[in-house]
Amino acid sequence: MNPRPKRHVSPRRPHAAPSTSPRTLEALWERLGLQVPKPECKSPDKVRQEASSMVDKIFINYETLHGILIRHEGTIRKRWTKRNRVQRLKVLLSAWPNMPLYHRPDFNALQKDISWDQKASPKYRDSFMCPYINREDLLPTKALLLLLNARGRHPPSHFATADVQAMSLGVVTFVLSCTRLDDYIMILSGIEDNTRDYGRLVALGEHLDADDWMCWQKQFSPGEGLLILEAQERLLTGLVQCCRQLLQDIPESNLTSDEFPVLPEPDLKSESEVSGFESLGIMAAEAPYRLPIKFDLPSVHSLLSAKASATEDHIWALREDPDFFLTVLVETNDHRVEFMKDPHGKVHPSVRGPLKHIIGSDVTSSVIAHAYIVLEIFSELSRQAKDLVSLQAKYAADISPTKDLPKEFSDALNRFRYHLDQAISSELRILRITSMASPSLRRFFTRQPSLEPHQKAYVVKKKTGTKKTKVEGKLLYLLGILWSDSQQLFIAGLPVIMDELERLIQSEKEARELLSPYVFSVIGDLSILSQCLNQFAHFLPWARTLDCIIAEEEDNLEEGYMKRTDARAGIVKALTNGRGGYDEALSLGDPSGGRFAYPIEKRRTRENVEALRKAESNLDSFWAAIDRITIAKTEDLSSTALHALISQPRPLQRTPEWVEAEKPSTVTRTTSEKPEPDVDTLIKPFSKFYSDTPTKKVDSVQAKVKVKTRGKEHDPTLAKEPEELQQPATADSQLNLAVDARALKAFRTIFFNPSTTSNPGEVQWTEFLHAMTSLGFAVTKMYGSAWQFEPTRPGMERNIQFHEPHPHSKLAFRVARRYGRRLSRAYGWSGETFVLAEN
Repeated sequence: MNPRPKRHVSPRRPHAAPSTSPRTLEALWERLGLQVPKPECKSPDKVRQEASSMVDKIFINYETLHGILIRHEGTIRKRWTKRNRVQRLKVLLSAWPNMPLYHRPDFNALQKDISWDQKASPKYRDSFMCPYINREDLLPTKALLLLLNARGRHPPSHFATADVQAMSLGVVTFVLSCTRLDDYIMILSGIEDNTRDYGRLVALGEHLDADDWMCWQKQFSPGEGLLILEAQERLLTGLVQCCRQLLQDIPESNLTSDEFPVLPEPDLKSESEVSGFESLGIMAAEAPYRLPIKFDLPSVHSLLSAKASATEDHIWALREDPDFFLTVLVETNDHRVEFMKDPHGKVHPSVRGPLKHIIGSDVTSSVIAHAYIVLEIFSELSRQAKDLVSLQAKYAADISPTKDLPKEFSDALNRFRYHLDQAISSELRILRITSMASPSLRRFFTRQPSLEPHQKAYVVKKKTGTKKTKVEGKLLYLLGILWSDSQQLFIAGLPVIMDELERLIQSEKEARELLSPYVFSVIGDLSILSQCLNQFAHFLPWARTLDCIIAEEEDNLEEGYMKRTDARAGIVKALTNGRGGYDEALSLGDPSGGRFAYPIEKRRTRENVEALRKAESNLDSFWAAIDRITIAKTEDLSSTALHALISQPRPLQRTPEWVEAEKPSTVTRTTSEKPEPDVDTLIKPFSKFYSDTPTKKVDSVQAKVKVKTRGKEHDPTLAKEPEELQQPATADSQLNLAVDARALKAFRTIFFNPSTTSNPGEVQWTEFLHAMTSLGFAVTKMYGSAWQFEPTRPGMERNIQFHEPHPHSKLAFRVARRYGRRLSRAYGWSGETFVLAEN
């Protein structure tokens, strides 16, 4: 037999909901400093008797439900759809008389009626056992139909793990009493047809694999098993009753008889077919009513790689676009803790009086550090996810529920999961700082007076006596769980809290208005990590074993993590240490005096071109100084994503010098001549201090190249840039894409060219979605403001992510222009790429 692993709960991994096994629960409560409730004890014979009785009822109801659905599912759907809310409620209450009113009644009970460390009243038992059975979720059309289809067409064993996960809040808080019976397991997973094995109690040693199942939780403890069986019996009994209510005109004895033929399974439209895009929020809301999804590593890699690419684009825009650089500085400055008031109602001395709106070096360095660290985090996660996809394919024939995972694959999974947890911790810290200090939420908090004159670490506390609306209170409650890194987050798990937060944001306009665009984007990034974490819950039957393995190997995983991120730590140290000339470099990023004023929306004149070139020159000088100091203060960047990004031949577009237009010719322009080109035509290297060797410097800036202009080349002796600098996009820039008039209008605004368009415009977010979907992009709404676009057209391999503008869903000109730049880099598009499709 394999030795039984130690049962302990890691204090450094608070993001995934803990296991519901009795030993793990006891360790959890000990870790939280709470008194462990005395478990209920039963004899093996008593457990077998209760399990056998419930299993018989479960399969009687399952066979009945299955027989009804294969004959009448289409009729049930039509009748349920035609009923109004009152009639639907009557059907539901006939099946579950005490059905809770609201979504997630277990979570609401913990929030309102009981504390996290106090056993609840028995009246809450149903709320915690089947939290998805509630009026708010089931009264709308789709949920009950999905639930009937899933539970009536797939055997109960397919839902065992999902059912215990659904009741985890109740089990973890001991609202649901979990029977303690050591040295036994209950077999529920993997049983397809043999009902005699479902719910069978097995003593350790009685079965060859029993000890392995118990230790690594491939099956269930007897207490968990009894709760699963109880939940399934209640659920299937209620679903059969719902069918009988909707088919009252058919005698019960005839519902499953051969009098009615077996019919093909009817289709139910997906969310993308209804709205044109998928939504993580809707998928999360529907998940309890569907067949549990499978572990989808390619989806995890898709999310992370798209975010890593978006971060690269962010850094690219910071170096290329003075307007974007200034916007990020201002936005970061607005979320500084110094603007929060102390208990005496005063802001920090550094932002008082005439200096109130001046952006200091701390803000500038934090913008750079945050961009670089996010790049390192998501690039590393994307790399590991890509390796996992390859390993999963490599060991596809060896991955079986009856076997342990191949060691190479298991080690890679554990390493990825540990890195994911650390990334979540980092993102939660960012959310805490930015949301508390955001302009709309800082009134609920106070900044404690600094003990030292130049102290930069501040203590923030909730302000007492501040009145809150119901929505404000709930928003701060959910954010508070994420901020505090407390037992609530550990018990509920990050995916649950993120689901509740997104649900509140989407249902309450007041909640959306309380969140700044900056905080919205942080929530979107956190949702990507949360979705990756949630995928591990569907890696059955190994989902529950990973926590145990990581807890056992945590010291080794932490050591490996520190080695892997050593270079990253060097970047942070270099960017946050003010010595060695770094302050002088940061001073070049001071936006005062209009250093980065960038009238890009104006038609080109000599004065406007000079202003554009001046802002671009100031930005280039700033980044040249930052690169020089960063390289000098770090030992080796060769292993970092930053070096991989900046050492690539990525070009920066720059405005050419003003050239007076030639006098109009008397010769009429022929129709074969090309339209006027874009005016942003100079190409510069991404960084003049990075090359193939991480510490090697380039002595001089490579010559600028004027590829195209409105007139003639003013200096034909300039050397050309390497070919790859002139063609950064992966797609064919000469490709013409036919789109409808609505999409064409959106793309022409996004790819605005001041030489050919008189006035810049705005683009509604819905119009941007239409334009992208018309090209075949599969669109998924993440949480917060994040959206993912996955191309399906051949030749376009890269996914791309954008943030929806907030609080108004309209792309302002400057934002639309940045979107155009990103699309151009990713796919080689320009304004001339799109043509009107024939009717």
